[in-house]
Amino acid sequence: MFGMLKPILKNWAGKPATRLYPFDKRDAFENARGQLEIDIDNCIFCGICVRKCPSTCLTVEKANSKWELDPYNCVVCGVCVEACPKKCLHMNKNYRTAAYVKENDSQIGKPPVKKAVVE
Repeated sequence: MFGMLKPILKNWAGKPATRLYPFDKRDAFENARGQLEIDIDNCIFCGICVRKCPSTCLTVEKANSKWELDPYNCVVCGVCVEACPKKCLHMNKNYRTAAYVKENDSQIGKPPVKKAVVE
């Protein structure tokens, strides 16, 4: 019986083992992969990210300059970020919150300007 007294007093006098979640949120880790974001102004709509994505959650339409992400199909692997030649994709540290309605993230940018060749 006296063997239990030490852990009981230690737990009673110490701080709690868990956080009070809604009020005390933990910051994300340094290299955490939260959600995928794009800098649409730098995108050239080449489609390499679509070809490299293992979960096929990306859609790129070069004719309409449209980039679309299905965030609930994304496995947050970061392969598309590594494959992007313009480095316009990056992973945000914040995780996506729960939602009642599943909506895709779509962004429309400017079509890339073709450089004229001067002879």
